Amino acid sequence: MKLIRFGQPDQEKPGVLLDGTRYDVSAHFVDYDEKFFAHGGLQQLADLLQHQAGQLPVVPAEVRLGPPVARPSKIVCVGLNYADHARETGATPPSEPVLFMKSTTALVGPFDNIVIPRGSVKTDWEVELAVVIGKKASYVEEADALQYVAGYALHNDVSEREFQIERGGTWDKGKGCDTFAPIGPWLATPDELGDVDSLRLWLTVNGQKMQDGTTAEFIFRIPHLISYISQFMTLLPGDVISTGTPAGVGLGMTPPVYLQPGDVVELGIDGLGTSRQVLKAYGQD
Repeated sequence: MKLIRFGQPDQEKPGVLLDGTRYDVSAHFVDYDEKFFAHGGLQQLADLLQHQAGQLPVVPAEVRLGPPVARPSKIVCVGLNYADHARETGATPPSEPVLFMKSTTALVGPFDNIVIPRGSVKTDWEVELAVVIGKKASYVEEADALQYVAGYALHNDVSEREFQIERGGTWDKGKGCDTFAPIGPWLATPDELGDVDSLRLWLTVNGQKMQDGTTAEFIFRIPHLISYISQFMTLLPGDVISTGTPAGVGLGMTPPVYLQPGDVVELGIDGLGTSRQVLKAYGQD
């Protein structure tokens, strides 16, 4: 299944994408939130589609898509999870996953604008595979980890490098600015994707290819990440894990290249669609 959320910001309704057509399921489900995933919502949605798919109202193509999950309790990100990206930033590939948090208020839809924060001079891009948790996960064994996955989505882990690296403290301050987490266009359940360890992911800026990698290059694969993170915090249904980015970010270029107002970022992952964001200056309509 491919889950979507549609409508104006903070007013999104749940839907599905079937054979290229969007359908509204809001008469049957409140939202794709913690309660939905925790109480068997995915199976109930599958049953609904099996028996009533032809009776669901169509969502017009011009209606905005929001992030495919409601605001989660947390967005946990994994840094330096591709060896080529670690090298381009001058870092040593880590011996354990590098974790940081991304503010949930950064969450926006796949085609919403990215707002360059006030005072920013080093806003950067990162195409990533996001994992959405389907049930409460604490001290999960690696062999069981994939049982906790509700689905996968495309994520642009937008980053402000000066805030992240040069301002002291943790990385979080360069990761959680408003609009810095465009996710979607849809959440694909695991059966939609097959082997998540061989997905191609790419990103362009103003039509120029910047990133072109594959999840086969993961240093730490998804079962390990879920198990590892669950040793330090409880993952709740609907929580997002963003699994890292391949080489090609602006920080790694010589000289570095950063996003400017008017730039257009487009990105995609096999089976997870594409997204597009326009850069806007802070305070710009």
